[in-house]
Amino acid sequence: MKYSLIVKSAIRSLRVNKIRTALTILGVVIGISSVMVIISAGESMKKLIYIQLESFGSNLIQTEVRVPRSSGGVSSQATGVVISTMTLDDRQAVNKLDNIDKTYAHLMAQSLLAWEGNIKKTIIFGVSSEFIDIDNSELAEGRFYTKEEDDNMSRVIVLGSKVKEKLFGNSSGLGQSVKINKMNYKVIGVMEPRGTVFFFDYDSLAFIPIQTVQKMILGVNYIQSITAEAIDKNKSQDTKQAIISLLRERHEITDPDRDDFEVTTMDDMAGLLDTVIGAITLLLIALALVSLIVGGVGIMNIMYATVAERTFEIGLRKAVGSTKKIIMQQFLTEAIIITILGGVGGIILGVVLTYLIYIIANSYGFEWPFALSFSGIFISLVFSSAVGLIFGSYPAKKAADLDPITALRRE
Repeated sequence: MKYSLIVKSAIRSLRVNKIRTALTILGVVIGISSVMVIISAGESMKKLIYIQLESFGSNLIQTEVRVPRSSGGVSSQATGVVISTMTLDDRQAVNKLDNIDKTYAHLMAQSLLAWEGNIKKTIIFGVSSEFIDIDNSELAEGRFYTKEEDDNMSRVIVLGSKVKEKLFGNSSGLGQSVKINKMNYKVIGVMEPRGTVFFFDYDSLAFIPIQTVQKMILGVNYIQSITAEAIDKNKSQDTKQAIISLLRERHEITDPDRDDFEVTTMDDMAGLLDTVIGAITLLLIALALVSLIVGGVGIMNIMYATVAERTFEIGLRKAVGSTKKIIMQQFLTEAIIITILGGVGGIILGVVLTYLIYIIANSYGFEWPFALSFSGIFISLVFSSAVGLIFGSYPAKKAADLDPITALRRE
């Protein structure tokens, strides 16, 4: 019997119960589209991470305070514990190391900004004046503060675009004074919109000289991090080790488990995030495969039901000469047709959902790249075919093994 005739016969059989066939195909569609969307989302996330890391600069080395490993080893910001051992003197020492071009220190606070009745709760980003030279942020108008203004603890402020819009609307705001803790701060600049980077909204920040934040807003002497710009990116790991050795010496640390800081290069950060995203993606794929297996169970159920309903037909065909091979091919073909249709439908739905995620993410300010994973499409096709073969084989074998005399007696 020609295989084309088997295919035509399989299609006719599937049309007999259209609703049951459609629901089975839908189960496969959901499973396949889930796998594809998850893999594509993982690819998009990786691209987004690398784009955002490049926006910082690939030659940056970040040094942040942290709770020593002997006490848990997590970020001080995550626990609420204040680590006050890192100071501006540490920043000056790091700045003198070989392969370091320039650095800036950072300290965050939160306060209310007020101007003529308009009030906004704002994150104060206290940074050194060198921030504007190292970071890729740009000014929309005005200027950034100078080293002299930082050293003199000047009460000047540069507003993020959202902060400026909240306080001044369409007006410039330059030269105006905003109140923080009942003290006036002169607006000298407004930043260009930058959006959200690593879930951190730069447009909602207000930039103030770090020494002003230390003495006039928080009343502290410590800093939270040092960002260094390496001259030669290829020597970043050596420079990282030099920073570690320097700070251990300055903080009188002999046991690495007592380190109250952590040094990270951009390559370190990319590798860590890549690993985390990869692990999450694998977990989500595993969950999506469960839905695909459920679709396979649906195929098995429909094939069992079909065998039961067509027992007499199977017996009659075997009585007139159809072999076990032909009967098995007939039912396997029906299962494969279901999975192929489900696979194609799942891929189409996966592409549509991937594009919708791209549209929605960008509408909320995320620069989410549109990435179709061809490996995801391939995996989806392989799994859809495998599901049809695996879950269709046993019912097909059961149909092929039916005794024709017994089958004819059941009618």
